[in-house]
Amino acid sequence: MYFLSSEESRWLLRCLVPKSREAGVAEELRGWNWPSPPLEPPYDVKIPLYQVAGKYCPTGRDLFLKRVENIETKPGKAMVAGSSYHGAVTQMFTEAKRLIYLYGVAGAGNIEHHLREFRPRFQVPEHLADNLTQEDLCSIDEGISKIRDFQLPRLIARIGEVVSKQPFIESDALASISVPVVCEYKLDGTFLGLSGFLSCDAAFTGGPVIFDLKFGRKQDFHRLGATGYALVMESLFEFPVDTGCIVYVDMRGDVPSISRELFFISDELRQWFIDERDEKLQMLYEESDPGVAQQCPGYCSYVTYCRGLSKGAQTGT
Repeated sequence: MYFLSSEESRWLLRCLVPKSREAGVAEELRGWNWPSPPLEPPYDVKIPLYQVAGKYCPTGRDLFLKRVENIETKPGKAMVAGSSYHGAVTQMFTEAKRLIYLYGVAGAGNIEHHLREFRPRFQVPEHLADNLTQEDLCSIDEGISKIRDFQLPRLIARIGEVVSKQPFIESDALASISVPVVCEYKLDGTFLGLSGFLSCDAAFTGGPVIFDLKFGRKQDFHRLGATGYALVMESLFEFPVDTGCIVYVDMRGDVPSISRELFFISDELRQWFIDERDEKLQMLYEESDPGVAQQCPGYCSYVTYCRGLSKGAQTGT
């Protein structure tokens, strides 16, 4: 999922990176300037990054209902499936690294054998299972198998390629070069008014590039997530993070269809994220109801609270 094609790598290095260096980023919008406006949090409230970047509700009322009214809902199939697919990808990358450290270059054959036999664990939490049908669970399980069949051969090929070029490589270098991403990168966002327990889908260790994995349809605000994580990394490590990549995975076919959108984390994206953060922090601090959206998305789990209708009535199903 996170391995760029040769064409994408060339475009990143020969076009996107030089142009981003030429355009530059305003100093006040670098994450390391978190003690000063506009990055300085305006309220003493902490918020998860996904609640800033996830503009699925046009007015943000879903956040108000969850955080202020303390209304909890159970996620539907799409959300559970997305979480399960994310988990499967992370498990495969983690297992590849574990086997590399266990067997090293001398045991490359064992690494390949065990990776071919590996099956990501799939278990829907008990408190969510009653919200899904058996058909839903089977569909998610089939999706995980598709992802496994797609991703594992690519991991095996990457490891084999590095071993063939560097037969005397040590395990640590082999893991870093063949699987150069950190999945579920844990970050502390408190400098920016965010949660102290953030989890970035993946970060490329040689760039860095912030990856965000999506299994739904494309949305214009998806770039906000990678932008937020870039700001957090800059606030913690004080080096520039200028490149994001949204990985879209379409699960409808027999083989996952993958497209990647590499982009420059520009001043405009940074300011958009900061504006969204400030608006939502203000809503939580003042406990102000932003009101019902003119048009609610059918997948929203809070539609019954906002419209007083069943989901079927709201979406016309």
